[in-house]
Amino acid sequence: MDQTSLAELRTFYTSFGRMPLPDGTRVTETTLGTVPALDVLTPGDDAGVLLYLHGGGYVVGDARTGVPLAAALASRAGLRTVSVDYRLAPEHPFPAAADDGLAAYRALLAGADPARVVLAGDSAGGGLALATVLAARDAGLPLPAAVATFSGWFDLTLSGASLTGKESVDPIFDAADIRGYAATYLPDADAARDPLASPVLADLRGLPPLLLQVGSAEVLLDDSTQLAARAAAADVEVTLEVYPGSAHVFQHHHATDPTAERAMDVAAAFLARHSGRA
Repeated sequence: MDQTSLAELRTFYTSFGRMPLPDGTRVTETTLGTVPALDVLTPGDDAGVLLYLHGGGYVVGDARTGVPLAAALASRAGLRTVSVDYRLAPEHPFPAAADDGLAAYRALLAGADPARVVLAGDSAGGGLALATVLAARDAGLPLPAAVATFSGWFDLTLSGASLTGKESVDPIFDAADIRGYAATYLPDADAARDPLASPVLADLRGLPPLLLQVGSAEVLLDDSTQLAARAAAADVEVTLEVYPGSAHVFQHHHATDPTAERAMDVAAAFLARHSGRA
């Protein structure tokens, strides 16, 4: 990905941070350890905490672009939310984002009961949410109560048949786009097989309950279906929801699309239930 294209993409992606927020939402700057973040408070939040990882292929986006989805989940689930501003490639290639995810989660645990902590993320942020939990498990940290992902990118080896099989129906990405993001994020081809880059290849045993939402009209469909199968084989409680005809992170349109609204309600109820809020 050349610098001009990257700069244009980053400028465009800031528009996601300007999407409407629930009434009464307050956003303030904070840090989790050394990682910048945004504290997102919505009316009715309580002691539970949602750690949110934004999407953007590990190369675009920031904590603010994650706020609209994070706040929509938080307001429905009654949770406080922290949106993480993890480092991006190519300036900071893998494993910088995974390191920041773990550092943020570790810092969050200093003031939160892990039984009341949940994680969520969209696209690359979904993959990073899983990588964060895997790294936390391997570091011997208490695990969060649950993880929810929207169109998660879990396989940077790009092995899924949907990568090319769904190109004709995906209105957002094609296989070349995904390859470009992966090449920008990964320092070399071997890094793609690291479980923190491709959680679909990880030992998933011991993970908390997972909710994986994905549209049928996206090239990353198989990332979620394959992860769900591997999680089930590892005795992890996993719920896979495939929304027919929906595109990548269709949940962005929850204010106008009944299908997206229903998906958000399901995800929020899942997070609330596992965090003890409901």
